[in-house]
Amino acid sequence: MARIVKAPEERREEIIETAGRLFRAHGYDKCSVEMIIREIGVAKGTFYYYFKSKPEILQAIVDKTLDQIVEMAQGVADDASLSALQKMEALLGNSHIGNDDGPEVAEMLHLPENRALHELTNIQTILRLSPILATIVEQGIAEGEFDVERPLETIQFLFTGAQFLTDGGMFGFTEAELRERRLVMQSVIEKALGAKPGSFHFMNPAGTMG
Repeated sequence: MARIVKAPEERREEIIETAGRLFRAHGYDKCSVEMIIREIGVAKGTFYYYFKSKPEILQAIVDKTLDQIVEMAQGVADDASLSALQKMEALLGNSHIGNDDGPEVAEMLHLPENRALHELTNIQTILRLSPILATIVEQGIAEGEFDVERPLETIQFLFTGAQFLTDGGMFGFTEAELRERRLVMQSVIEKALGAKPGSFHFMNPAGTMG
């Protein structure tokens, strides 16, 4: 059978999609490069032309997932029909913002061998999402809902704390312990942004931000 020739970007996307699907089906640690190659039906050299290793594919999956989250968040921030608090609820009232790959990607990042990538991902998430959240805070200030002098820097401190402390996989917290910390995080956010107590109630119906 003649091998199907695809454009480089199309082939790269095919490898990413296939690897992601196999990672979810078999687990990241149990899925080998050979399995990915066999599933796609390409030569090993073709695979290594695009990716040097399995962790490099995971990096590409993380980048794609983060791109989707940022795009979604920007869409919410740009929606002129929503108040600042409504935008915050849309973004923080759901622990799995982005797409359905979020939980699986997070699980892969928690593996010991992916710790460096996990940390890099957290940093990139904070750097890319903080400016979007800061524009929402600025809107809230104009609406009289928030009272804070440095929106961007404040959001970065809050976001870093939320990303780090409510990462149950990193600290080994139980779900009950995570809920307690999310309750505190709600209070901390409200005080830091100068919002009315209870304004961020949407963060804790069942525990969310993390």
